[in-house]
This record gives sequence, structure tokens and C-alpha cells, in this order.
Amino acid sequence: MKFYFPDSQDLVSPTYDFINDEYLPTRVRQRDDVYAHEVAKPSPYDGILVSKAIVDGSMKGSGKYAAPQRARLYRLGVREFFRLPAKMSSLGDCGAFNYVDEEHPPYTVDEVLDFYEECEFDAGVSIDHVIFGYMPGAGESDVDTAWVKRRHISLELAEKFYAAVQERDSPVEPVGAAQGWSPASYADSVARLQNIGYRRIALGGMVPLKTHEILACLEEIAPLLLPDTQLHLLGITRVDSMERFAEHGVTSFDSTSAFRQAFMDDRNNYHTADGAYTAVRVPQVDGNPALKRAILSGAISQRDAIAAERACLAALRGYDKGTVELDEVMTALATYEELVIGSTPTKKSYLTHYRRTLEARPWKSCPCALCKEHGIEIAIFRGTERNKRRGFHNLTVLEAKMRTLAT
Repeated sequence: MKFYFPDSQDLVSPTYDFINDEYLPTRVRQRDDVYAHEVAKPSPYDGILVSKAIVDGSMKGSGKYAAPQRARLYRLGVREFFRLPAKMSSLGDCGAFNYVDEEHPPYTVDEVLDFYEECEFDAGVSIDHVIFGYMPGAGESDVDTAWVKRRHISLELAEKFYAAVQERDSPVEPVGAAQGWSPASYADSVARLQNIGYRRIALGGMVPLKTHEILACLEEIAPLLLPDTQLHLLGITRVDSMERFAEHGVTSFDSTSAFRQAFMDDRNNYHTADGAYTAVRVPQVDGNPALKRAILSGAISQRDAIAAERACLAALRGYDKGTVELDEVMTALATYEELVIGSTPTKKSYLTHYRRTLEARPWKSCPCALCKEHGIEIAIFRGTERNKRRGFHNLTVLEAKMRTLAT
């Protein structure tokens, strides 16, 4: 089972100063910053997935690449741009979620294949149109006509994409995108894509589905698969079910879930082999909007806030070194939390979760290179450098779980 990490230009600075929370004045982001596969050992994924919408933009506006970055990607190609190891592969797609509200995808087949070829991707997914709905027993006459139209648009564009790849004798391996709203519609899409000639097929639109619904679709698809057809799950992790997915022909998947939970999840920020912990929130005084408003209004002293912030960081680092007791750390965290959230009943306290994290000290036993290098800093919820490193750590945990399943 191969794992592809969707790119969103997530890098960290290897020279970032955690003590003073500052970058070197000579830092150049694209030149000096590093990707997860460069800083996390072993490499936490088998390949990267890059969406055209992220690079070139879509109906929702510009992508996440600045004009110089975009030009550099086209000039160097995906492998050199991302400094990919030899064994790591690349997969391109259109980023269908970025134009989901449009009646028709905003790209032509030639534009998409040009993107794949110019950036030198190993493989590229045909243009698809996401169907956000699931009605397991419904036929075409029972569902929204827009769903039917989107499935047929995806199949028509897949046929044109495959033909364009053959006509150009393109080095890009074609991956057909299958959409549906039920096990039967997904199975029919896969069968049609195989008839076109596809032997790699990506199942899209399944992110909102429950695991048993995904399995129901795979069970319907499996008997139709040709011996050399491989399935890819777009945007799906579900590690606990990967063995069952594999039994039905799934050989790869992509997801940002483990990475994003590091800073988007309310509690499950730091992953381990058997669970997850809450990262300890120590927001920067000048980076927390609510705290800044309270300071500007005079409700909180800026000096007190800065002192409480520094006390938390000093206590946490002392605890990591064994020179500060846990209760002293908790007192510092409680003081700062009170300043940050105030006494409003609707605001929640994380102190109980912090104690659990600090008692366990999971970073001490983690084998990943990031935890060994940064210690407790990896478990502190504070700024992009710590938060993304924790996300990279989470990817190494996912990789280890996948490796365990493989054996």
C-alpha cells in the first residue's frame, strides 16, 4: 500500500530559532526550507500528489504557489522542485474540490496533460467532477440529475484524456477518475474506465463516506477488476481499514488528515502508535487575536501576558530536562490559559489534557528524527514551525502503521 502526501507547500526552516522564535535574516524559503521527506526519517510517504488547482489556481482564485514558485516548478519539473528521492513517485490531479461549485470543470484535457507533461509527473489523474452525495440503492432515475451529469462528465473527460495520452505518446501514466453515488454507480464507472484502457483508477468523492460505505463500494467493484488494475483512494486514510481495502484492490491512497490534525484538531494533535495526545497550547502574545484585543482594550497588561508566556515556555523546557516538576508546569500553564481565554464559561480549558500529555512524555520514546532533535518543542502548539513539524511527526507515525500492515 503506497501513501501519497498532497502538496500544499508545507515546509519548515531547519535553522529556525525556537528559543527566540525567529528566522535567520538570510533565510530564503524555497532555497533553505525543507519538505517532510527531507527532515523526517524515514521518509513518511511513498510519493507526493500535486493538484493543478494548487499550482495554477481555479475558479476560486489563485493557487498556493506564488508566480516565481509556479515558474520554477514548470522549469525544473516536479522531481527537482521537490527534491524527491529516487524511489519516491509523483502523481498529479486537477484538485476537483476547488471547482466543486461549478457546473463543469474549468480545465480542458490538453491543459491538464500539458501540466502533467511540463512538470514531468510520473502519473496523472483524468479530469473529474465531484459528486457529494451517497444513495446506495439509487439508480440514475432516482438521484439528482446533476449527479448523473457529473458522473458522465468525468467518464467522457477520462476517455478524452486517455486518447490524448495515447496520441501524444505521453510518458505520463494515465489514471482514470471514477465518481459515483452508490456501489453500483462506482462499479459501473470503474468498468467503463477499464474498457477505455485504464489500469490505474482513482476513486473520488469518497471523503464524506463512512468506512462501511467505502467497503460496500469496493466489494461491488472488486469482482469487475482486471488482474492488473490498481485502485487509488483520493483523500482517504482510515488506517484501521486499510487491510480490508487492500483485499478489494486498493494499492494506494492520499490524505492530509494526519498532518492537519497536528494544528486543526481540537485535541488529537500528537499521534503515537496506539493513540494521540493534545499539544500544549502556548500562543504567542503578539499572534493571538483575542489576547491582543484584551491588551489593546486595557483589560490585560501586556507585560503580564509576556511574562506568563515566557514562564510557560521556561517551565516546559525545564520539565523536559528534568529540572522542573509537573505541578509547577501546570501552574504556569493555568496562569497563562486564564489570561488567554479569560473566565468566560463558553471557553474550554485544556489543562486536564495537557497533564495527560506531559505525564506520558510521548516525544521521549518516539523514534522519529524530529522528536529526537526538538524534544518537547514538538508537543507545543505554537506557530507554524512547531505545528508543521508535529504534522510531519504524525506522518511518520502513519508511515510506521502502514509498514506494519504491509508485513
